[in-house]
Amino acid sequence: MPAASSSNVRYLVFDTESVTDGTLVSRLRYPGEGLTPQQAIAKYRGELMEKFDSDFVPYTFQLPVSVAVAKVGSDLRIIDLVTLDEPKYRPHVICENFWRGWEKYRKPTLISFNGRTFDLPLMELAAFRFGLPLPQWFAVTAKSFEQPRNRFNQQAHFDLQELLTNFGATRLTGGLNLVANLIGKPGKMDVQGHMVQDMYDAGKIAEINDYCRCDVLDTYFVFLRCQVLLGQLSLDEEQGIIAETKTWLIKRSDQTPAYQEYLSRWGDWANPWGM
Repeated sequence: MPAASSSNVRYLVFDTESVTDGTLVSRLRYPGEGLTPQQAIAKYRGELMEKFDSDFVPYTFQLPVSVAVAKVGSDLRIIDLVTLDEPKYRPHVICENFWRGWEKYRKPTLISFNGRTFDLPLMELAAFRFGLPLPQWFAVTAKSFEQPRNRFNQQAHFDLQELLTNFGATRLTGGLNLVANLIGKPGKMDVQGHMVQDMYDAGKIAEINDYCRCDVLDTYFVFLRCQVLLGQLSLDEEQGIIAETKTWLIKRSDQTPAYQEYLSRWGDWANPWGM
């Protein structure tokens, strides 16, 4: 991850995008059929669609091709927002940069939306595949409740979906798109997760990373509202940080087209309290 003082980074707000490893699918699901990677992916997606009305391939068959990370300070303001291994976006380098970045910045709290069931398992399995040691993340000699992977250790990983669903006790229909819209932010725009595989096959890797950046922005703003919900931030303070962040995005929009698109869909929260 690019330069930022390790002492300043308190949170890493992140999101991942991934694509199917067609060679793995062909070898494990269709042995002896002689399918190309592309044919294997198409066949598997067709089977999933027929059975589940969704062609999203399980993360166990996937590789990360985009990881966007917002570095956030203890004052809850964005320091930087990057996509890893840009512009090559190599899965093994993305994976290494993600985990080594977490270590470099002294194990800041990871902030995700549904990262418990998808993003982190994806990155852990990628580390397994690529032979990357993660002793500080697994911390097997620590007490179980102090291990970063413990589901209820929110100092290590704060999954906003788990907060809003009481650790899965309810179903948050609408997901990140819904909660982002509740606070006036764009949510899903022209790209959605199920489109990533086809975009990757069409060589649109930069567009995938732009989409990932925007998901991180939505997650960041949801994180701020969750801090209000938890009593860690006042509503006035949240609105002030949001205004500062909008200015931050405007200043960088010439160099990052994704910010231009995000700002074009920007909405201000409809405040019923008349602030």
